[in-house]
Amino acid sequence: MSTSNQSTAFPQGQGWFTEVFDSEGSAFSLKVKEKLESVQSEFQTIDMYDTETYGKLMVIDGCTMVSTRENFVYHEMMSHVALFAHKDPKHVAIIGGGDCGTLREVLKHPGVEKVTQIDIDEMVTRMAEKYFPELCESNADPRADIRFDDGIKWVKDCAPESLDIIIIDSTDPVGPAEGLFAVDFYRDCFKALREGGIVVQQSESPLYHSNTIIKDIHVDMATAGATSSHTFQFPQVIYPSGWWSCTLACKGGDATDFRIDDAVNKEFRTEYYNADIHAGGIAIPEFMKRSLGIED
Repeated sequence: MSTSNQSTAFPQGQGWFTEVFDSEGSAFSLKVKEKLESVQSEFQTIDMYDTETYGKLMVIDGCTMVSTRENFVYHEMMSHVALFAHKDPKHVAIIGGGDCGTLREVLKHPGVEKVTQIDIDEMVTRMAEKYFPELCESNADPRADIRFDDGIKWVKDCAPESLDIIIIDSTDPVGPAEGLFAVDFYRDCFKALREGGIVVQQSESPLYHSNTIIKDIHVDMATAGATSSHTFQFPQVIYPSGWWSCTLACKGGDATDFRIDDAVNKEFRTEYYNADIHAGGIAIPEFMKRSLGIED
């Protein structure tokens, strides 16, 4: 998951954590009780805080990643939109997703037979196990295969037509995650997908990135072989602008189709996602239509 690569972070005043998004002149702050831990992995710095009102907070390289209070919105939208859009998902891959919240949501679907999660940084998962145990409660599920490796290489080496869904639960398109926002990577994803397969990519803020990152994702997905793509929006208060998105692309079929009856009658509990939320996400604001060249 992600905030923004243009952010900086610093403690402001007594007991506050603030992330500043310089390019848009905005910031987000949380009042903290204490800083719990700071670790330097091979790839990034991970800071853990205990906040007054949002529970535990994970910050990576100064950017807010996940908090106890609001993470369910992101994790549910990154998983259930794609799972209910696919006709019969059996084999799922998660690229990134080291906090394991998306993995937990995917494994709520009883028809899923295997989920392979590949995150390059094992330390993110170890911090999640320590501070967000509720997100890691499905890690021991026999259907889960958790790996710490280069997700780009893993997809490239994946057997053709062996997956139904690929969820790219990545940080921003810089550093280790830069290659996850690229045509060559998307080509490898579509090669690994069976017909009717789906790729879903976290795609940043509609307010800040419709004309740049989101537009580029649609173009690159089409170049890589997508027959249809659609950006779903959702609130995410700890990320820049408080408004986030995921972009779903199909290998055959329409990205706005989904199994509405199954979503209505889902066999598990969610906090945010439901069939109405999914259907509502098909609507696109006018400024996004113009940015993405969508005609009515």
